[in-house]
Amino acid sequence: MMQGASAEGRNNGGSPSAMDEGSAKKARHELPNGHVKQEVAVQEAAGEGGAVVAAEYGSPVELAVRINMRVLHCPLCTRPLKPPVLQCKGGHLACGVCVAALPRCLCKLCVDADGVFGLCPALDAVVSSAKVACPHDGCGRFVVYHELGEHQSACAHAPCNCTEPGCAGFAASPEALAGHLASTHAVPLNTVKYGKVSRLQVPASVPRLLLVAEDDGRVFLLTVGALGGAGTTAVSVVCVRGSAVARPRFTCKMWVNLPPPAAAAENGGKSDAVLVEMMVRSSTSPGAVVAADQPTFLSVPPMYLVPRPGDDGPSREMPLSIRIQKVSPWSS
Repeated sequence: MMQGASAEGRNNGGSPSAMDEGSAKKARHELPNGHVKQEVAVQEAAGEGGAVVAAEYGSPVELAVRINMRVLHCPLCTRPLKPPVLQCKGGHLACGVCVAALPRCLCKLCVDADGVFGLCPALDAVVSSAKVACPHDGCGRFVVYHELGEHQSACAHAPCNCTEPGCAGFAASPEALAGHLASTHAVPLNTVKYGKVSRLQVPASVPRLLLVAEDDGRVFLLTVGALGGAGTTAVSVVCVRGSAVARPRFTCKMWVNLPPPAAAAENGGKSDAVLVEMMVRSSTSPGAVVAADQPTFLSVPPMYLVPRPGDDGPSREMPLSIRIQKVSPWSS
């Protein structure tokens, strides 16, 4: 195939246009299954040499290209074109939504033409297949260009802020922020599994505790704080997530049992408990979250706190049980 194209190029004086025309004539042939096989010449950016890539229609092949961003944007709303893309008889493009907002749905740029818009299936195919990489570190996904904004608002790797003193302006992915909080600010870290009960000994004096899901590395922050002046402690959980405006995707059940007296222990160890079930909301600045300010939190009376092992002082801790579950149906 390539030898025939080269020979024809030499017979036409070796001019690039003649070679391209000759290659185009030789680049199509019928396959046994009825599909068309086409060889596409791809020139290197420097203009030297080239490569021939074979592509069979019916088997998707992706090609990395660079394109002027304006080509994929609507000239009316300046946002990415989204199917259905419409084209007027004068050749002007617009989003279907923008066309619907025009007076009589006619192109306002056309003077001599009638400005009637019609479907543009070819460009629909382009804007539906044009993909770009998510700019958030750690994501690695390629998403359709006109869906990039929606993806970024829900991306689990969107940067979150550290609000600890001396870290103004520090922002990183949830995983990186968790490492930063643990190593730089000595925030305790524990691992949890979705749907499984984790039992934690939480010091009442520790304002934050990191929880990292073993299943997918998702980061949660347990916040602890005083509630009023009666010694009651408020406990809440937020998901460390850049897309804090997105709907909750996790539920959490937390409870603390009242330490049973000796008589109760003899009768099966049953005791009172305080419990809360909540939707886990998201936060882009988890360090600024105050437990008592959350819509839902666990209220732990002081009699539920127990002395810390090996500590004869006033330090107290709560024997907290927690179970985090994904909301079903759930998608990342």
